[in-house]
This record gives sequence, structure tokens and C-alpha cells, in this order.
Amino acid sequence: MSQPQLTQTETARQPDEHEELVPVGHDGHEDEHDHGHAVNWREINRVLFVAAAAAAIWFLGDARNPYVTGIGVICTLVGGFPIFREAYENIVQRRMTMELSMAIAIVAALAIREIFTALVITLFVLAAEILEGLTVSRGRTAIRHLVGLLPTTATVRRNESWRDVETSEISVGDIVLVKPGARIPVDGVVVGGHSFVDQATITGESMPTEKSRGMSVYAGTINQSGALEVRVDCIGRDTTFGKIIDAVERAEKSRAPIQGIADRLAGYLVYFALGAAALTFLITHNVRSTISVVIVAGACGIAAGTPLAILGGIGRSAQLGSIIKGGLYLESLATIDTILLDKTGTLTYGTLEVVDVHLVEGISTSVLLQAAATAESRSEHPVATAILKKASSMGISGEEPEQFDYTPGKGIVATRRGVETIVGNRLFLEGHRVVLPASAIFQTDSEVFVAQDGQFMGTLVVADMLRPEATKAIQDLKSMGLKTVLLTGDSKTVAEDIGRKLGVDEIAAELLPEDKLEFVGRLTKARHNVVMVGDGINDAPALMKATVGVAMGAGTDVARESANVVLIGNDLAKLVETLVIARRCRRTILQNFVGTLVVDSIGVGLAAFGFLNPLLAAFIHVSSELTFILNSARLLPPVSSTNKLVRGLLSPSAVVTQK
Repeated sequence: MSQPQLTQTETARQPDEHEELVPVGHDGHEDEHDHGHAVNWREINRVLFVAAAAAAIWFLGDARNPYVTGIGVICTLVGGFPIFREAYENIVQRRMTMELSMAIAIVAALAIREIFTALVITLFVLAAEILEGLTVSRGRTAIRHLVGLLPTTATVRRNESWRDVETSEISVGDIVLVKPGARIPVDGVVVGGHSFVDQATITGESMPTEKSRGMSVYAGTINQSGALEVRVDCIGRDTTFGKIIDAVERAEKSRAPIQGIADRLAGYLVYFALGAAALTFLITHNVRSTISVVIVAGACGIAAGTPLAILGGIGRSAQLGSIIKGGLYLESLATIDTILLDKTGTLTYGTLEVVDVHLVEGISTSVLLQAAATAESRSEHPVATAILKKASSMGISGEEPEQFDYTPGKGIVATRRGVETIVGNRLFLEGHRVVLPASAIFQTDSEVFVAQDGQFMGTLVVADMLRPEATKAIQDLKSMGLKTVLLTGDSKTVAEDIGRKLGVDEIAAELLPEDKLEFVGRLTKARHNVVMVGDGINDAPALMKATVGVAMGAGTDVARESANVVLIGNDLAKLVETLVIARRCRRTILQNFVGTLVVDSIGVGLAAFGFLNPLLAAFIHVSSELTFILNSARLLPPVSSTNKLVRGLLSPSAVVTQK
């Protein structure tokens, strides 16, 4: 049977920046079978024609009648034209495929006047082609549904008049008015209005994000309440959403190494069937048994099922929010044994917060925060931001200091109304002759010491907060038998505290980007299959060196470009789900491999000894093929969920004001 032609694209086509995003088939063109799950009626009519011819031959039942024979041969040749055409193309290309072996079987049946048998074999093959095409088309819905999330039209104001145009006519710098309930058609910056935007398609955030002047918005997201005026920065393929679609398209066209194995195995099985048929004829001189041997042996379950499983795995992962950039990486994810995780922005939020306050007796939290906020009010350091945020949450505002002296890496001395406040690390306070009580309890996180007029007041514990899903994700990874390693450039003390809370297997701290790269290199050289998860520019070298690099969707552009997998948003649970899908995909392909070998071996044996006639052999061939294809189809995104997605799509219009 024909299989999805997922050919490797060495160099991706560079589309025009305004090019319309349309679904494409595996050959780079729109697929005639890709319009939903519609069937090509020409193929249906061909099946009906062959079925009617087979019924007529069965009713006439006289194969010796030259008229009946002639009509049967003509009907078989006309009905089976697609099979013979593919067989001819395979001969020209010197490829041994199942289409060629089935064509040989049909011709052999006609040669011995098994007209009805030839027609039924043709009928089985054509029907299987249609069912296979319907199944494969489900695997191509991911891109179509992604494309459906973008508006295709807009209303533009030009020369004081409004007219509807394609979104491809919008230019960078235009002002787009996005109405409530509409999908945003471009990447840009809000220049007017106030609203809340559902950004789940881009960032994975479950809650809508407030948008006001100066904030960025993304194509494909939904404006929920008020109207927004957006200055266009990126259009079409250049938008964040367009890049996601590009990544899925490239992944769909790519080939995993296991597909090459499947193709070679399929060819070997055809040679095996023809060899077994020749041996059967030499031993038994039974033409019917010989034809049955050729018919029963099939590698279509491998040839079509393997790319379908990979396509399904990539499509399901995309639906869950994990963009895999090729079948190679999906296959590699199934064999991973070590997970390396960056800390900041991956396991943590990447922003500091005050998580605890330790007070000297007689000092209240509000007094301590008031002193610290006054000293930090002029500072732009992340620690200062955390302290001011904590103070603000308690209704405390820092006063403007009259004198302010900042020592980088150590601390601040500020004076307000003659009162000197010192905020900094332990050594900084001791250097200013502040006596720190021996009974004070200091945490392992980053500590900020506060003193006023030489008297120690207490400490503020500032830390980068763990993502709530990180701990469970680490435990899930460990339950899958994977080794987890925390890689960070942060201090050993902070790294060990984070690692202890997460329960990782190993911690490597105080690493520069080249150190991370060297760490990954040592593991890969030792034949470990490694996933590196990161989000920053400093992670890019390690992401490229790892077996599979995984970037957080909200990370830097460099990290996303360097990675092989991009997690939409920052949810590590999606990494766990992706690994589960990859393992299931590999398991499904191996099931198809083993099942095909078993069915072929038993079928050839039974056919050779005369236990299978050509009709029963054809039935076994087609049934086993569809069984393995449907086994692969279990990986495809559920129809119910994709239909729900489509029903949820709006058909928004945008109003564009030409600057």
C-alpha cells in the first residue's frame, strides 16, 4: 500500500514574510486528501466499479468463456490502474515495494484465469488505500488547526475609508484595532486601550494576562474584554505563532532514523515473499499456492505505520504544547537516560522574592521593611526590586534617602533625617562595625542584612521561587527511570537548597556556559542520551550539544532556535508528557515490526503448504496491514479534542488604521 511520503527537507523553503499560512501535504503541496476527512470520490467510484465487476464475474461463474475472461481482465486492469502505475514507477526507480508484489500477484491470478480472485485482490488493495488515507489524514490536522487560529482578513482604514483586506496586506508599523473577542492577527506592542488577553497558545498561561500601553501581544491569542490598538512588529511567518507553525511543518516533513529501518525491512520482506513463492513453485508446482505466498506477505503495516506513528507523536505533542522539530528528536526522546535542568527560568521563575523575615527581638516586620525599602528606593538591583515589592504588598512605601551610597556586590548605606540605614551582606555590615548576634538564625537562601544607626535589626530572606509544577515533574522523571541533574551558574549553597527541595539526583553549581557545555560533552562521550532543558542565552551551547535540547517557550530567542524541542510556556509537566508520548511511539513501532514479521512468517508457511487460497491470503494481508496502521493511529490527537478546538475558533475581523 502507499505510505505517507515524509521526505527529508534538507533546506527549508524560506517563505515571503506576508505569505499566507496554508496546510501542505508531505510533498510540499496541498494534499487532495487533506480537506478534513473527506474521501476522494474518484477512489470510491473505482472501488465500486471493481466490486461490481467482481460480483458480475461471480454471478456468471464461467472463467472458460472468453468473453467473461476478457471483461474480467479489462475490469481488473482499469480498476487496478493505480496499483499498476505505482508498480511501474517502483520498477523505474529500482525500488522493491508491496505495490509491485501485489501487481505481480494480480497478473499471476489473471494468467491462470483466476479472474474473480484478481478482482477481489484489487478490491481489497483499493479499499485498504482509502482507509489508510483517512487514517493518515488525521495526522495532518495539527498544522491545519494551528493555521486556523490566525485571522485571515482585516479591515483597513486608508484614505479616510474602510475596506476589507487580507492580513497579508498589513505592513509593519500599521496600527491594528483588535475588538473584544477577536484573535490578534500580528505580533506587536499595545499603543492604546486596556484589556485582558488569553495567551495560552503562546505562553501556556491558563489565566488571561492584563494588557495596557507598552506591553507586547502575540498573533493567535484572544483579546477578551476591551479594545486594543496594536502597533505591528511582525506579520505572518515572522510572528511567534508563525514560527511555531513552521517548526511543526518541518517536523512533519522530517524522517526519523527508524523510518529508514522500516523502509529497508519492508523491501527485505518483499524479497522474502518473492523468494518463498519461487521456492514454493519449485517444490509444489502449485500455482495457486505460489500466488497465495506472494499475496499474504505484506510489509505495509511497517511501511505506512511507522511514519504515521511518528506523525501522530509529533501532532499529539504539538496539541499538548510541545513543539518537536523533527522525527529524529521524537525518536531520540524515547531513548533518553539523563535529564539536565537549568535552574533560573526553568525550575524557578527567574525573579527574586522575599520569602521569609527574621527579626531581632523588639523589631517588627513593618519597621524592618520600612528601613530596607527606604535604603533600596534608589536601587535597580533585583534584590531591591524584591524588597520594594514585598513592602508594597504590605502597604509600606520607602522614603527618598537624603544620602545614598551603593557598593556593587556588597550593599547600600543610606541616610534619611539623620538616621543611617545599612542593607547588604554579612561582611558588608561587619565592615561597618555592626555587631551581629551569634544566636541569629540565617537561612541557606540569599540573605539581606539590615541595620539602623549601628544596631542590627534582622534579615530578609530573598530567593528565586520554585515553579509549583517543578517538584512533581522531577519526581515523574525519576519514576520513569531517568537521572536528573541540576546545572546552574548560581552558588553551591543556593543550588544545593533548590536541589534538596526538588529531589534531583545530582547537582552541579557555579558553572559558566562553557562548563555546562563541557558537562554535556562528557555525558554524550560516555554514550549517555542526554536532554538539556534551559531558557537562556547561556544555555544555548549546551542545548545544541545535548542529544535533545529542550527550550522553555518563554525563554530567549537564542535558546528556542538552538533547541530541538520547544515547550510552549514554562510548564515542565509538558516535558514529562512529551517523553511519555515518545516512548509510546517507539513501543508502537516495535509492536508493528514484530507483528508484521510474525504474520508474514506464519502466513507464508500456511500458503506454501496449501492452507491458504489467494482470497484468504489477500484478506489476511489487508487485515494485518490495517491492524498495524490503526495501532499507529492510536497516537494521533483525539478527534473529539480537535473538533472541540475547531468549534471554539472564532472568525474575528480586525480593524487596521494606516499610520
